[in-house]
Amino acid sequence: MPEYGYFLSCEEFGPAELVEQARMAEQSGFTALWISDHYHPWNDAQGQSPFVWSVIGALSEAVSLPIETAVTCPTVRIHPAVVAQAAATSAVMTNGRFRLGVGSGEALNEHILGHVWPPAHIRLEMLEESIQVMRRLFTGEEVNHHGTHYTVENARLYTVPDEPVPIDISGFGPAATALASRVGDGYITMMPDESMVEQYRKGGGAGKPVSGGTKVCYGTDRAEAVRTVRKLWFNQFLPGEMGQILPSPSHFEQLGPLVTEDMVTEKTVCGDDVDEHVSALSAFADAGFDRIYVNQIGPDQRGFFDFYRTKVLPQLQQG
Repeated sequence: MPEYGYFLSCEEFGPAELVEQARMAEQSGFTALWISDHYHPWNDAQGQSPFVWSVIGALSEAVSLPIETAVTCPTVRIHPAVVAQAAATSAVMTNGRFRLGVGSGEALNEHILGHVWPPAHIRLEMLEESIQVMRRLFTGEEVNHHGTHYTVENARLYTVPDEPVPIDISGFGPAATALASRVGDGYITMMPDESMVEQYRKGGGAGKPVSGGTKVCYGTDRAEAVRTVRKLWFNQFLPGEMGQILPSPSHFEQLGPLVTEDMVTEKTVCGDDVDEHVSALSAFADAGFDRIYVNQIGPDQRGFFDFYRTKVLPQLQQG
């Protein structure tokens, strides 16, 4: 039976709110946490982007749940040697309950230092090399690395967990999924796509965890929930590569009018129909996912957690 976790949104909430949501998640029966790693929100209406590693430090003291970044890009904005230190410290603080989820990133977060944003195949090449660097550093041994994209000299992590930090790789297409199959300790994706799960497992990921996430908007007024999603998360309905190449929240906002309430209604669970919420998460279970994370859009976090504690999670846990 899959595990069900809660997905903390650093784009939409500040540090104290995220810590409180984590407490509510644990009290409600969720068994794990994801947390996003952003420099910018997707749009100004979301309005937040705390430094994820500081929040993870607070979470390590507030809850006993496993924590994973979903996902960190360890290639441009922060050098992989520094990400490795952050991840190793997080694993120590959580007594080994931390996993590092990584992906090839978005210009929205990664181009802020003025570097050229590379094409997708180069980003995946950089991601693979960064993973090599981080894994060597997790051993606690001195590392010297002179690669295509990264140089590391005389680097050693002195604070490391007993076991190396597991690295799960995000993939939304065949190339990234193939990379995850080849070098990942697990696979992350945001659609209940059975074919991608099958590709991952056949390509070398057999026996390793597959994790998926989705967003919902619980509320007693369905129409209001739809409006909330359209206001805060219209970006998730934009097609193609725009999510990876647009450089600022204002660019996403320019495309907001393209997203209609009908599009939101068609693609997002909104409201308080228990069966719809159960069905959305069960789709991931049916596609072979091991861990399924859900995020509540909007301010009614307490209502969401009460709803899932009393009505949704009990049905999911019955299988």
